[in-house]
Amino acid sequence: MGNKIYNIYCDESCHLKSDGQSVMCLGYTKIERNNYLDLKNQIKSIKLNHNAPTELKWNTLSSKRFDFYKALIDFIYDNPIEFRCMLIKNKQRLDHDQFNEGDIDNFYYKSIYYLLNNPYTNPASNQYRTYIDIKDTRGKSRLKKIEEVLQNKHLGKSPFVYFQHIHSRENEFLQLVDFLMGAIAYKARNEHLKEDASQVKIAVVDYIEAKFGYNISEGTEPWESKFNIFDFQPKSMSK
Repeated sequence: MGNKIYNIYCDESCHLKSDGQSVMCLGYTKIERNNYLDLKNQIKSIKLNHNAPTELKWNTLSSKRFDFYKALIDFIYDNPIEFRCMLIKNKQRLDHDQFNEGDIDNFYYKSIYYLLNNPYTNPASNQYRTYIDIKDTRGKSRLKKIEEVLQNKHLGKSPFVYFQHIHSRENEFLQLVDFLMGAIAYKARNEHLKEDASQVKIAVVDYIEAKFGYNISEGTEPWESKFNIFDFQPKSMSK
């Protein structure tokens, strides 16, 4: 049903050109604005019940808290929270000179556009308030550019009506994005196959896949609204 207002919480992982990673992710969680306080308080309660009051981050998962991670995944599955991720594989193949005017930031703006602007998951009949994790001091100009791109694409009538930077440590929904994207990138990089792979991270990946019914290193149908992955793979450039 249209004419609703949603909050979208965006984060990104391995977005730097020279970070040595072949996989990049951009993702968000989306909730109806009216549900914000209730869902936030439920997440905080889960954290307190599992003695995990600090910021949830994929890079700091602990085997002692696997029950906590399962509880969060169950919570996402059972509640009106939507997740979407743009999974970019073989990042090193991106030809920024040919397609992005020589600037990786232009690819970032395009990626945010394709992440947000999916008519199946974010129809233009609704309005969206978008909150993006702060990465660096250039955030203000980035937000302005993202808003400009979306307005141009929608001929001045973009449903993405508001943009703001926030810190992930202060927002439960951004932490969920980091958690889910971390699992997706972990499997897409084949980290789970290494001899020294983290057993708790493997267990979390397995639990997410069992719960949502997808191989999270691959894409989903574009109209999948609950747990959506857009698998983007740049082509090898001929010499």
